[in-house]
Amino acid sequence: MEWLNYHHLFYFWTVMQEGSITAAGRKLSLAQSTVSSQLSTFEEVLGAKLFKRVGRNLEPTDMGHLVYRYADEIFSLGREMLESVRGQSITGPLSLKVGLVDVVPKLVARKLLEPAGKLSERVRLICHEGKDEQLLADLALHKLDMVLTETPLRSSLSIKAYNHLLGECGVSFFGVEKLANPLQHNFPYSLDGAPMLLPMAMSSLRGMVDQWFESINVHPVIIGEFDDNALLTVYGQAGEGVFMAPTVIEKEVELQYQVQVLGRTNRIRERFYAISVERIIRHPAVVAISEAAHQNIFFDPAK
Repeated sequence: MEWLNYHHLFYFWTVMQEGSITAAGRKLSLAQSTVSSQLSTFEEVLGAKLFKRVGRNLEPTDMGHLVYRYADEIFSLGREMLESVRGQSITGPLSLKVGLVDVVPKLVARKLLEPAGKLSERVRLICHEGKDEQLLADLALHKLDMVLTETPLRSSLSIKAYNHLLGECGVSFFGVEKLANPLQHNFPYSLDGAPMLLPMAMSSLRGMVDQWFESINVHPVIIGEFDDNALLTVYGQAGEGVFMAPTVIEKEVELQYQVQVLGRTNRIRERFYAISVERIIRHPAVVAISEAAHQNIFFDPAK
């Protein structure tokens, strides 16, 4: 098994922190030539260049940036370990590693994650976006603290994790002013024959939408189907068709994309879950997210 030389990694990390080999040498009380030699040895071991020369300066390569991110995390964890072992309070920021399933609207994610940033203890948010199966695999390996998704964990996946329902809401329909004005009258029947932008047919939301349209005998003209919710919204902002978003972010959508609400329905319900490996949530940032979701974001005073 090949082992990492942490002295080499530390010298590299210090150069990145200080901005130059000369400054790193002063910080480490080492000659510039010694630091330079150690970096060269580290690059040989890795089989990759970590710096490139731009004029008189050294700038990190893409690989250099990647290695630095790992190094920063490694030395941050090391400091936390020492402080914890010595009974000291952890001075570094609390990290929250979130997996965001790509179908979750970004404005919803922002709204749900916002309470983590309001804790008295500073939280460093690390977001990874992707497909649910890959993110859940990372969760099982403890690479993530939680996965934020629209669908609960399926029993067919051999992953020991737990669903925490954050809340649910109906959906609102949006369009640019020119498109929205004539469709606001007699909604939702006005959507019959209207240009529509929808999520892909295999998504859970699309299934509910199709059933609802069928139940009210409304047949819009599907202009586009999208795997990427952000791209769908961009097309809606450009006036290509009517699009949907959770009612809980209705005001944010109107403001950010300069569109209008045509109407709303509660017969299509979007649900949002935090999936964690803990049956009872203990991570303080995840606790804050869950409590805010139940008490403020999805709170229904009629219930």
